[in-house]
Amino acid sequence: MKTVVLFDGVCNLCHRTVQFILRHDKSQRFVFASQQSEVGQQLLRRYGIPTETALADSVVVVEEGRVWLESDAALHILYRLGGVWRIPALLRWVPKGLRDWVYRLIAKNRYRLFGRLERCMVPTPELKKRFLDSL
Repeated sequence: MKTVVLFDGVCNLCHRTVQFILRHDKSQRFVFASQQSEVGQQLLRRYGIPTETALADSVVVVEEGRVWLESDAALHILYRLGGVWRIPALLRWVPKGLRDWVYRLIAKNRYRLFGRLERCMVPTPELKKRFLDSL
């Protein structure tokens, strides 16, 4: 079972997050697509997520037809990474309203805080198989 992570391809924070997942995903469970890509746009439409909302607000995680957004998506990624990364996933017990408020605050200011890339990241040849846009 693959877990799809749709991310903002020009966001430095998102880029770093994808790099973090790639580094810690020993089972290669995660595959990726930028939300700006054709594949990303198709998946957003398939799951009824307005494309302008996704880019503004959230990383999107899709697994077995289920969708996670905002803090739920971030915590699901940590949980799926397993091992010690399941510990911060315990934040799921914090009320969703509070978690999502913090998530939105960071998301709203992510370009100012972490910068913006000129273009979407290009995976190395060995990582291309993990990016749906590259297939």
